[in-house]
Amino acid sequence: MSAALKVDLRPLAREDAGAFCRLVIALAEFEQLPPPDEAAQARLVEDALGAKPRIEVWLAFANEDADPCGYMILVETYSSFLALPTLYLEDLFVLPERRKMGVGGTLLSKVVGLAHERGCGRVEWTALDWNVNAQQVYEQRMGAKRMSEWFLYRMTREDMQNLLKREAKQPSRSAR
Repeated sequence: MSAALKVDLRPLAREDAGAFCRLVIALAEFEQLPPPDEAAQARLVEDALGAKPRIEVWLAFANEDADPCGYMILVETYSSFLALPTLYLEDLFVLPERRKMGVGGTLLSKVVGLAHERGCGRVEWTALDWNVNAQQVYEQRMGAKRMSEWFLYRMTREDMQNLLKREAKQPSRSAR
């Protein structure tokens, strides 16, 4: 493991928008996914900094560097059984050259601290099945528990449109 860095975290500011989008693109490359196009990048920034924010973005800066080396996106959900909010970690990414230096751990500690301060009943996130390094950090270093009784389901925008088209063709069902 390399030497720890001095890591400062701060919420996304308008002047950091370009650097934030570059980090999101780097995450897409790491996950071998298509990166967000210009329109999606603009939506990301607006969803974080607009009049009605949908996401909360934190940036990590190492050793007083001008550009961030990592970020996380948070959203709040709600547990009806706990009757408490849940802080959901959507993304956590650190540039490869800054990994194993304490940046990711600082971001993870921040999300846990924020959840605790806000009275959340839990913190949740997902990990890709092939990202064994992240899984080991979550389970061994943090003490997080992998959920086996819940399966993640997803519908893409196209899936949603297809379902709505199919339902529109069916006889009307009244909501009860």
